[in-house]
Amino acid sequence: MNTVRTVATLRATLAPDRPAGRSIGLVPTMGYLHEGHLSLIRRARAENDVVVVSIFVNPAQFGEGEDFDAYPRDEARDATLAAEAGADVLFAPPESEVYPAGFRTAVEVEGVTEVMCGDPARRGAGHFRGVTTVVAKLFNMAQPERAYFGQKDAQQALAIRRMAADLDFQVEIVVCPTVRERDGLAMSSRNAYLEARERERATAISRALEAARATVAAGTVEAGLVVAAARAELDAAGVEAEYLELRSTEDLTEVERVNGSTLLAVAARVGRARLIDNAILEAP
Repeated sequence: MNTVRTVATLRATLAPDRPAGRSIGLVPTMGYLHEGHLSLIRRARAENDVVVVSIFVNPAQFGEGEDFDAYPRDEARDATLAAEAGADVLFAPPESEVYPAGFRTAVEVEGVTEVMCGDPARRGAGHFRGVTTVVAKLFNMAQPERAYFGQKDAQQALAIRRMAADLDFQVEIVVCPTVRERDGLAMSSRNAYLEARERERATAISRALEAARATVAAGTVEAGLVVAAARAELDAAGVEAEYLELRSTEDLTEVERVNGSTLLAVAARVGRARLIDNAILEAP
């Protein structure tokens, strides 16, 4: 695996592949790789000739007082894991390469980024602007045929899919299933913040989603009752949701009942960790 630090080197590295007809798959990450990331890399390996993994802790998507400085970082470990999973190129640029002096441009997707994690009262209005800006830059830097994201970040994936369509990026957005720990907790780099008792409490999040899924499977589809079933699991573990909402999988508008495919999304703080998860509920 080849590790590169600059856009010029990345482009030079990939330059022979396109004329030769070799497809490029991109897996954007903020590093501290876990099995969720590795599943994306393996999927990219299976579907492309060349796999690029980017590692960049993006300051533009962290709000004031969030954990940018504390966010876990271990590039040497990440490089080993990425290579073992099938990456050909590790792109690990410094901040000055992504946001050089004088950088003044932003990409913003309207309509799906003002709710949930984009609510200004929660993470702040700039979070998804930071995400879509850096992903747009990565798409231009690597020019992949396919880019891979996890379903755990459902709102992010929807915003990126819309951005790619609206701005005519020639890239297929591939959203892969959430990977979970054996106890059901969705894999996240921020799980490293959890102490033992906090980790046990955090598993209530996945149980809440399962309770909602069981409620719908039993024939109850009214939003209030489905959400109440999920909230009961959180309350029992003493986990207070930042939000717990049923929304359309198409545009994140609120729904009154599970009808077709509906997203149940949750965010909660457990100790130092802000955790998100979701489930797609299918009406019986």
